[in-house]
Amino acid sequence: MSENELSAVAAELTARWPETKLEPSLDRIRALMDILGQPQRSYPAIHITGTNGKTSTARMIEQLLRTFELRTGRYTSPHVESITERISLDGEPISPELFVETYRDVKPYVEMVDAQQPIPMSFFEIVTGMAYACFADAPVDVAVVEVGMGGSWDATNVVDAQVSVITPISLDHTERLGPTTGAIATEKSGIIKKGGLAVVAQQPLDAAEAILRRAVEIDATVAREGMEFGVVRRDVAVGGQMVTLRGLGGHDYEDVFLPLHGAHQAQNAALALAAVEGFFGVGTAHTEPLDIDKVRAAFSGVSSPGRLEVVRRSPTIVLDAAHNPGGARVTADAIGEAFGFTRLVGVVAPSGDKDVEGLLEALEPVLAEVVVTRNSTQRSLDVDKLAEIAVEVFGADRVQVEPRLDDAIDAAVTLAEEEGDLGGAGVLITGSIITVGEARTLLGKN
Repeated sequence: MSENELSAVAAELTARWPETKLEPSLDRIRALMDILGQPQRSYPAIHITGTNGKTSTARMIEQLLRTFELRTGRYTSPHVESITERISLDGEPISPELFVETYRDVKPYVEMVDAQQPIPMSFFEIVTGMAYACFADAPVDVAVVEVGMGGSWDATNVVDAQVSVITPISLDHTERLGPTTGAIATEKSGIIKKGGLAVVAQQPLDAAEAILRRAVEIDATVAREGMEFGVVRRDVAVGGQMVTLRGLGGHDYEDVFLPLHGAHQAQNAALALAAVEGFFGVGTAHTEPLDIDKVRAAFSGVSSPGRLEVVRRSPTIVLDAAHNPGGARVTADAIGEAFGFTRLVGVVAPSGDKDVEGLLEALEPVLAEVVVTRNSTQRSLDVDKLAEIAVEVFGADRVQVEPRLDDAIDAAVTLAEEEGDLGGAGVLITGSIITVGEARTLLGKN
């Protein structure tokens, strides 16, 4: 199969209704699942929603399940570099050949649904259908499924997952999901299934109340971070952190090395561990904790591309996909904790539909200067508008404008090197997953 065939399929998909546009209906994806014979019902699943940390948590859950010798399918979005990253089998993105083959298998049924529905199927709905079909064909022992946006009306929510995970909720996509964290949590808690288990990160009060209300309504069990499970201890270590995690049964998993930076990643690890414990029934009567050696082996092998990922040294270049104020705050905290930068320069290229001012305000305390730029997509904020916002936050003397991402990276490296001590100089490239993916390609981190 040629690269052109994958590109052609990707072009067909992206020509459809974009995944950033939400139409509150499951009619189309349900119709496709009906025609395909309900592939999403042929395996158990763990379903993940929240505002930040979904992909990292999904990757940790997958790694734990695989260490316990289960065959996994993982569905995440958006992708960093290649569309094939969205559908993984056994911890690896499916091949371009399988992606194209799956699309061609599903396409005639998509066209049947299009003919029956007032609105054609969207990009995200089709890729979701492809993932569920691919997992059934494999077949997998368990699917790890990340919500695209929201929960109740997200196309992934045709899966009947008895374990759901809700990562920290903050304000994002407010025009689609609601103006408060409570409203957003109401939509996201729609993935919790009757009689199931909801593993919930620490939340703002109104979000926690909304989640608990949903659980009571459908007789679901809730495991809360800080109550039924959580992070007991963590210490910064070379290349990551050493953590002690408390599981659902009250057992402590000690001396677990996590090769990722930041308190938020330790929190994600606690969520992932509790979700897998819940999947295996740990925490119920007469159950033993998970094998500590396997837990340690799983977490030591976790990676999360584009999440505080170091891609170059001298100066150190770090990629992080923070794209909203909540994500930027935890990134800033982790930068301060894990890296000894004496001078850090930011390269920022966010999408135009984000709270850009809030994003920049969260990053300002850790950045000496910022180079504002844009990525190659139409969603990227106009660089002149971005510069105006950046000047308000940083002051004109700390802002440089470079319309091209490659030029912006070069400019940031030059500014960082002005420190003289390259060991203390750094560049942070952030603002969008798309920006991080393009930077990854430019820097040769494929």
